[in-house]
Amino acid sequence: MNPGPLLFRADAGVAIGTGHVMRCLALAQAWQDAGGRALFAMAESTPAIHEKLLSEACAVFSIPVGSGTPDDARNTAALATEHDASWVVVDGYQFSAEYQHALKTAGHKLLFIDDYGHAAHYYADLVLNQNLPTNETLYRNREPQTRLLLGPRCCMLRREFRAWREWKRDIRATGNRVLVTMGGSDPENVTAKAIEALSLIQGDDLEATVVVGGSNPRLELLERLAGKASHKIVVRSDVSNIAEWMSWADVAISAAGSTCWELCWLALPALLVDVADNQTPVARELDRRGCALHLGSSREVSAESIAGPLARVLKSAEERGSLSRRSHELVDGEGAARVVSALRSPTLRLRPAQEHDMRLLWEWANDPAVRAASFSSGPISWETHTAWFTEKLQQKKCLILIAEDDAGTPVGQVRFDPRDDGGADVNVSVAKASRGRGLASSIIESGVQEAFRTANWNRIHAFIKPENAASQKAFEKAGFAAAGTEQIRGNAALQFTFDRNRK
Repeated sequence: MNPGPLLFRADAGVAIGTGHVMRCLALAQAWQDAGGRALFAMAESTPAIHEKLLSEACAVFSIPVGSGTPDDARNTAALATEHDASWVVVDGYQFSAEYQHALKTAGHKLLFIDDYGHAAHYYADLVLNQNLPTNETLYRNREPQTRLLLGPRCCMLRREFRAWREWKRDIRATGNRVLVTMGGSDPENVTAKAIEALSLIQGDDLEATVVVGGSNPRLELLERLAGKASHKIVVRSDVSNIAEWMSWADVAISAAGSTCWELCWLALPALLVDVADNQTPVARELDRRGCALHLGSSREVSAESIAGPLARVLKSAEERGSLSRRSHELVDGEGAARVVSALRSPTLRLRPAQEHDMRLLWEWANDPAVRAASFSSGPISWETHTAWFTEKLQQKKCLILIAEDDAGTPVGQVRFDPRDDGGADVNVSVAKASRGRGLASSIIESGVQEAFRTANWNRIHAFIKPENAASQKAFEKAGFAAAGTEQIRGNAALQFTFDRNRK
């Protein structure tokens, strides 16, 4: 079924860069691949970005008011209504809690792309943060129905990168090819420092490609600096094949924005400079994990502080190999598809179970398919269920949630029972009439987020019969990881876990 239009609200410019728009473009392409249309509403742009969006078959509309203002929200809501947008996607630090609330009040489904929890409250249906480090504690102040999509598993890559899925990097004994890419605009001109650093590297065979974004106003200056360098340095502006240049290079000098995930995907060892404060935690975490080297902020780095680590990494195949392997493990290339799946799945609302749900839960529990998947497969009497349910409602640490669809129809349940080790066990079931809609993983994912929001559990455990492949797939899709086998009531069980502070 055609998913309808997706309206993106993001800006680009010399000061704010182009990263917000470019990662929205990755989602726009995935949405187009699913049969939908992509519309961009922009209060600020650059000629290069405008042309890029048009070349990708995206419609572009102007927001003729201040970015992030109440008038902006009204204009964006009106555009979404006029074009019957399925969702509005908002990406930018100028968009506040009030902005989200205005779009939701206007009746629109909202995906909010975020980097560091900058809003005071989150009203969006979905909040996406693809960075490291991140976890649900950044978004404690959110609506009960707000779902979170967190970490590099949701990293969105443009088509040009996804096409490199089968490619494998060759780590050469000695590296001599360097890629410099400091984002679309590079307002502090870190690129010039990188070119100066290259001139400090010893050797006759060093080559460098400097990729300059179409929004960078210093192209001529950078070309002059490259022309005076002692090595072969070529400056290329607004390239359309950045993935090819990443595959060509042995090492990259890069800003620590969204480009980080593209470098990880192509397993390219990188020296990172954070050109904005919100990039610092990402760069530090990638350094801590051994996925990249963090050189410092754009205010701190010098040509000398770049040249030293660069020369060392170029000479060491072992270090480049380690950085390459560890970075590539972070990104699997399915992030954009996961986000599209989340946008296209039915919107679910979770509410605490109440006394009037007793019979509904009893009927669901006695469904033959549910009994077959249980470790106690016999039917449950009404008397037994009544006593059990009454006790569960009285246990403050037990959490039973009923999932309802857009129409308010109950479609399933998820239950969390506390464990002695500080964790909880999860149990989930989907109503017979609602099966086949891919709801199980959404119920699990939303339930886990609500459990972590309301309780102090450190880990959620799921136990599944080995023959229950559908349940295993649902938990894996919801982010659970296999953790071995157990014996449950004399039955073999596969254990899956989800850690609270999972990165």
